[in-house]
Amino acid sequence: MAEQSLLKRAVLAGIGAYLPAQILTNEDMAKRVDTSDDWITERTGIKQRHFAAPHETAAYMGAAAGRQALEQAGLPPEALGAIIVATSTPDQAFPSTAVHIQAALGAKNAFGFDLSAACSGFIYALSVADAMLRVNQVQAVLVIGSEVYSRILNFEDRGTCVLFGDGAGAVLLVAREVEKNGPGLLSTHLHADGQLADILYVDGAVGQKEKPGHLVMHGREVFRHAVNLLTGAVNEALSENGLTAADIDLLVPHQANRRIIDGVGRKLGLPPERVVTTVDKHANTSAASIPLALASAVASGQAKPGQLLLLEALGGGLTWGSALLRL
Repeated sequence: MAEQSLLKRAVLAGIGAYLPAQILTNEDMAKRVDTSDDWITERTGIKQRHFAAPHETAAYMGAAAGRQALEQAGLPPEALGAIIVATSTPDQAFPSTAVHIQAALGAKNAFGFDLSAACSGFIYALSVADAMLRVNQVQAVLVIGSEVYSRILNFEDRGTCVLFGDGAGAVLLVAREVEKNGPGLLSTHLHADGQLADILYVDGAVGQKEKPGHLVMHGREVFRHAVNLLTGAVNEALSENGLTAADIDLLVPHQANRRIIDGVGRKLGLPPERVVTTVDKHANTSAASIPLALASAVASGQAKPGQLLLLEALGGGLTWGSALLRL
């Protein structure tokens, strides 16, 4: 029998997570804005969120998550060839959050840059890392999603400010030769539609004057597009790899809203136990939500080696995408 040919893939070698110590429950939020636990829970599934302390910046949290991923992989920081940080809330306009993390970790051989695609940022960053690893540009990439949305929330907008939280998640990807059914990223799929940019955005930037820089979201419009676009990206990943929804062991969705998560799961015919859900504990942490959810699933044993995971996200832009990963 002929030997099975090997494929170059980006393989998940380590994962890390960081959540700020401060937890705000729905009851805590109700003391700050005109809302209630029942109102938030019924519409979103969120029960609490973490808010960063002044020292807990995107770089600080990202470095902590990255350090965990390196330790889990058993690799020194010097082994890193690149650090990619998905964030919409960087410490500075420049230099990038990634180079601050490089310095904090002592990853002297790595280059680094930030990537902005809002809540889809982690999927976008995975795609870039995957391409680098497949062509041998680097041998190890740290992909981080780190966000401090609490600092761009408008607490006069009670329907939006209760939806978000802070945190960071990281995955360490390494280039390996594997068999067809072996571990690694099978494919990534990215999309954007700038004509929908005005339904989810931040109304300010460093390059603009007299702008507060608050998050603005037209929730009903976002919800209207989310389930169909996300289901389409998921089906695209399955079709490219000759798979069906029945082949998915776990769906790891962006944790924006329990209704959206459940809607995508139903469209794919996946029972709740095959859908990772952390939105109740973390709220929407934007680019950090998928790696945080993945870290939670691995830590609890819900995600196991050899399983096929489908990751998907949608965010401002609109941007959306999916990734198929075997642990």
